[in-house]
Amino acid sequence: MPDDSTTAATTWPSAYPRGYAVVDVETTGLARDDRIVSAAVYRLDARGEVEDHWYTLVNPERDPGPVWIHGLTSDVLAGAPLFQDIADEFSQRLDGRVLVAHNAMFDWSMIAREYARARRTAPTRQRLCTIALAKELRLPLPNHKLESLAAHFGVVQRQAHHALDDARVLAEAFRPSLHTAARDGVRLPLLECLPLTEWSDSPAVARIGYQPGHGRTGAGSSYGRYGAGSWRPSRKRPPCPYPNPGRYEPGKPLKQGMRVAFSGDTSVDRELLEDRAFEAGLHISTSVSRLTSLLVTNDPHAPTSKTGRATAYGTPIVDEAAFTQLLRDVAAAD
Repeated sequence: MPDDSTTAATTWPSAYPRGYAVVDVETTGLARDDRIVSAAVYRLDARGEVEDHWYTLVNPERDPGPVWIHGLTSDVLAGAPLFQDIADEFSQRLDGRVLVAHNAMFDWSMIAREYARARRTAPTRQRLCTIALAKELRLPLPNHKLESLAAHFGVVQRQAHHALDDARVLAEAFRPSLHTAARDGVRLPLLECLPLTEWSDSPAVARIGYQPGHGRTGAGSSYGRYGAGSWRPSRKRPPCPYPNPGRYEPGKPLKQGMRVAFSGDTSVDRELLEDRAFEAGLHISTSVSRLTSLLVTNDPHAPTSKTGRATAYGTPIVDEAAFTQLLRDVAAAD
């Protein structure tokens, strides 16, 4: 844990945000039509000191989903306020602050959808994922679960998957992470929070201002997926401009134009990982065929159609960590 003397006022990065809202939400599931059942916010000042905290149950107006995880039954939630009833208070907690969460894309996606349903817009413009920050700091973690980050900083979890305790744990782990980043001059991995532009229960007219994530992948969640959802991305990636140079050869760099498929959970939000691959000049494939250059999966022995085809075709397989390293040095197309 860093010594606060190393991040005195004279050395604190002037570009760092002036305040943070550490957030955790528990939900009925991970699909795009799932709902929030509880939410907690710890407000922190510019240096990560706790100012106050807030917690609420939320009536999801549907079944509560995996009660065995969050412990919130239909009876408990029946008398809870609806999201539109707590939207003002939630907004006050977020206003003017960077939203901080563990796998922030998931929490932001759920929050943004709830605001869109209430015909409101969340008053936050940037988010910071503590998984991404841990990677920037190269923390020696065995994985990117919240419990591992907490253990690294000596923070005791009292009630996992309870929004208030998860937010407390994350706030306590974020503060030393923030001071380490300030001490070492690390640029914080801030991302823009684009609000949803419209909500509808009809799949034909649901529109959004960004592509939502695939859930809390790799963050230690045991949720399954619930339902198909009613969201349609407003953005499509253009086709890869480079020809396919063939299969990836272990020990050599990736080359622009290679066809890459993904399978299973990833610690980085799937669409963000796909965006990085596309920006590097790779073709994102939704399935595995004889033309696939590489399959990325953290569970190569999982009985999925993609891993089965990759094995049958002899398609090379690497895990997410190896793929992330390969993305740093992609060879130019011929």
